Amino acid sequence: MTCPHRSRAALLSLGLMALPAVLDGAATVPDYPVQPVPFTQVHLRDGFWAPRIETNRTVTIPFAFKQCEETGRLDNFEAAAAAIQGHPFKEPKLPGFPFDDTDIYKVLEGASYALSVRPDPALAAYLEGLIAKIAAAQEADGYLYTARTMCPRNPHKWAGPQRWVNERVLSHELYNLGHLYEAAVAHYQATGSRTLLDVALRTADLLDRTFGPGKQAIWPGHQIVEMGLVKLYRATGEARYLQLAKFMLDGRGPDGHPGSGTYNQSHVPITRQSEAVGHAVRAGYMYAGIADIAALTGDRDYLAVIDRLWTDVVTRKLYLTGGIGALHKGEAFGAAYELPNRTAYNETCAAIANVYWNHRLFLLHGKGEYIDVMERSLYNGVLSGVSLDGTSFFYPNPLESAGDYERQHWFGCACCPGNLTRFLASVSGYQYAVRADTLYVNLYAAGTATLELGAAGTIRLGQETRYPWEGDIGLRFALAHPVTFTVRLRVPGWAREEVVPGALYRFADAPASAATVRLNGQSLTPKFEDGYFVLSREWRDGDEIALQLPMPVRRVVADERVEADRGRVALQRGPLVYCLETPDNPGARVRKAVMPMDVPLVANYEAGLLGGVTVIRGGSFTAIPYYAWANRGKAEMAVWLALPAGRNP
Repeated sequence: MTCPHRSRAALLSLGLMALPAVLDGAATVPDYPVQPVPFTQVHLRDGFWAPRIETNRTVTIPFAFKQCEETGRLDNFEAAAAAIQGHPFKEPKLPGFPFDDTDIYKVLEGASYALSVRPDPALAAYLEGLIAKIAAAQEADGYLYTARTMCPRNPHKWAGPQRWVNERVLSHELYNLGHLYEAAVAHYQATGSRTLLDVALRTADLLDRTFGPGKQAIWPGHQIVEMGLVKLYRATGEARYLQLAKFMLDGRGPDGHPGSGTYNQSHVPITRQSEAVGHAVRAGYMYAGIADIAALTGDRDYLAVIDRLWTDVVTRKLYLTGGIGALHKGEAFGAAYELPNRTAYNETCAAIANVYWNHRLFLLHGKGEYIDVMERSLYNGVLSGVSLDGTSFFYPNPLESAGDYERQHWFGCACCPGNLTRFLASVSGYQYAVRADTLYVNLYAAGTATLELGAAGTIRLGQETRYPWEGDIGLRFALAHPVTFTVRLRVPGWAREEVVPGALYRFADAPASAATVRLNGQSLTPKFEDGYFVLSREWRDGDEIALQLPMPVRRVVADERVEADRGRVALQRGPLVYCLETPDNPGARVRKAVMPMDVPLVANYEAGLLGGVTVIRGGSFTAIPYYAWANRGKAEMAVWLALPAGRNP
């Protein structure tokens, strides 16, 4: 099998990658109507995201690889390779978890993304060394799962006595492969090397020989292999990988197997699901996989189910920070409006999955409401998961702390650190998207981009802004000749009196000023549609758009059915949710703080605090962005603050 001859940079777009319009030189296939602009074509130079991406490249990725080495995750592959070569298993200790392999895969994926934008021969060589060890641990027929191979007579207790028999419950064999596929495609596209891709394809061919119509039935206990198989399909054009992903999704539902249930979303067939239940990371990955299949096959039932599930989450189960998964027990969604603060789980991986899912829904529907939810998760629920120095992490992300939370350098179950490395390395790929002759500007951050826009051809643009601290955004086009196309400028929900789609949260203070737009210095009253200002015209070199998003401090209240937030108020400015933390409020019990509705709230940027943040002051308190809490040791923290007794906004 050979990979199609296509530009690797053109394929890279935050892991979705552009699907060729023609497979095998024949039929046109469906895909997402809107296509993301690859992160390799978007170069950030802002003061917010660019430093974080660089910290991820220079600090977090090397740190995570070191942790994988020191905690024995790399040793697992060497032990499996030794067993294949006939050497007896010497280590009395099996892996802590059978999914430990994925920690290396995820960091390898993040490192590959980093190589895509900045060559690093030393890092590239290190990755090839890792890949050689991974390849050596692969069995002759393609099977790759160190928790069994290293000691086949007495594998990890979650693995089961034979291959795949415990997949629906705990083995994570398919989960491991899903992350392998994502890493393999990223590495191939970044470097042109097939070393890891060939390993991945051998495992995928084993799956194809084993499972499918007329073969064995299976569905993953922990979803992500569906997205991984789609990525292999996009990279190779092999339709059987796409068909296998759909087969695994279609197979979910009660089948008498003890693994079936709400925990892993297998309680009913997916097309009959209407409520988000169970483990939130599993759910988010599955919903993203359903979106992929809906886009690539045109399956209307798949499209309908993810729309239903999205409405359930956004209107009843979404935290103000964009986090999902309220309960520690099962790392799961709670009941409708069950959104506790101090005991909130909100796993970092779930916030990342929420970004993946909402971005895919945008690519399907082209509506700004999905980017609104994505942005909320991105700036709050995801970023809170990693420290400012890039070396410590949160697994859960509560909205209140009695001083008993602090980030850790690593975890026994270390899914979140690796997930952050791969996500942050590709975050610029969420900024722009295209559809025919329409450019979508979804996120605001200073930098430059080069993209292909239908008949308009190559478009170059620059963006200037201090977002999220300020709401002034400037776009300037560099064009070889006048061209006609449409620009859609996203007006975030928070800039048009909508906290989130639906009524789960609302602003409780006076309406803010409306967003405005100017073209070459002249005020416009553009068409507004689906969350966007729409500007259609013949554009010329040097044309400038100025978008102004007012950023007053806003008070937010929750639906009365959210018991934990009843009689409470939270603060938001722009896309950022704020919190009180004891280092900024010495001597105060921030969890007991009272927020009068009539206290003036003032925002000021402080360059020397927490890497540079805008703080909010009101009366005797100071609030900081939620993502920045717990960077100064253990402390009390609260997002939702009590209103004076008897006050209802």
